[in-house]
Amino acid sequence: MSEHMGTTCVQGGYRPGDAEPRQIPIYQSTTWKYDTSEHMGKLFDLEESGYFYTRLQNPTNDYVAAKICEMEGGTAAMLTSSGQAANFFAVFNIAGAGDHVVASSAIYGGTYNLLAHTMHRMGLECTFVSPDCSDEELQAAFRPNTKCVFGETIANPALAVLDIERFANAAHTHGVPLIVDNTFPTPVNCNPIEWGANIVTHSTTKYMDGHGACVGGCIVDAGTFDWMAHADKFPGLTTPDESYHGVVYAERFGQGGAFITKCTSQLMRDFGSIQSPQHAFILNLGLESLHVRMPQHCKNGQAAAEFLQAHPKIRFVRHPGLQGDPYYELAQKYMPHGTCGVVSFGFEGGRAAAEQFMKSLKLAQIATHVADARTCVLHPANATHRQMNDAELAACGISSDMVRLSCGIESTEDLLADLEQALATV
Repeated sequence: MSEHMGTTCVQGGYRPGDAEPRQIPIYQSTTWKYDTSEHMGKLFDLEESGYFYTRLQNPTNDYVAAKICEMEGGTAAMLTSSGQAANFFAVFNIAGAGDHVVASSAIYGGTYNLLAHTMHRMGLECTFVSPDCSDEELQAAFRPNTKCVFGETIANPALAVLDIERFANAAHTHGVPLIVDNTFPTPVNCNPIEWGANIVTHSTTKYMDGHGACVGGCIVDAGTFDWMAHADKFPGLTTPDESYHGVVYAERFGQGGAFITKCTSQLMRDFGSIQSPQHAFILNLGLESLHVRMPQHCKNGQAAAEFLQAHPKIRFVRHPGLQGDPYYELAQKYMPHGTCGVVSFGFEGGRAAAEQFMKSLKLAQIATHVADARTCVLHPANATHRQMNDAELAACGISSDMVRLSCGIESTEDLLADLEQALATV
């Protein structure tokens, strides 16, 4: 039976049988007991499915990953310890030393740093292109050793909307998958897989948790990329893995399961970036109300953007739901029912005005966070993107006077009143 998103948010991933727990059980155990060594050996050889060590997999985590997989319309999924871990695993699962990645320049500062610097030290090169680049510029970014394309549905904090279909077509023309971070709109508002994305990632720390309670990430495989058709590009999936007695992931687990199985059995095994079962349990509580919360986030974001746009002390406002915004048309295409509750804006009075405004807020809180139930505010150039130089900041669409406002689910009237009183002090 086909379900609506609200039903999947509440009941997806885990459906208890007779006399089983109504709520997802927390498997707070590092290990499992087996009657024979032979049984455990089959698990280690990937000949049978099951659990043997929580560093690789845990039933609580798998229930929640299965829910997110259903929400995104994928074939397999896994939880990670953070959104950063999810993006690292998604890329590193198919690209490493000597390989190349194409990425949108308008992405979260931490992810930019991961691709431009940390993974560069690991031997991977990344070419960044503007999400607004021409088709010719996009095609020119590819190389023979390109292994994937990466972008964010809605960039944090520039709020640029990725033309998913265009970037997917370019990736597929060159025989590589498109990886899309769908954190800001969530699957409630956008389904990148419908538009050609092959791998979807999330920082579940944001709207999915929704309460600033637990850090986490998720990777979802759409099951739509044919690894064997491009076997020479992806030997890690299409040739024997000697660390698992010669298993060929694409053959053993098929197009829909190879990517996540390899990511779990290799990268989670070796890096151990597991989400704790306690965090997965809390995340699931957030997911159960996601479809109810997102409309209020979007309502508040839209109202704040319209209010700020009309204010004489504001130099610019960015929100993809605003008519006249450079990304309004793309947002209408990919997210017709709403985008997110985040608004970025700058001040006529420059950086000093931005800092004075933030000090004067009463309802909104200054916090290194975004996308939860409480409205929070941040100065990206002084915080999340502090490691970038001026040129890198400009490429990401960030100015020194930019403030990122993440609208929570409070009363819209109270939120606007707080903005108004704070602006009066500037």
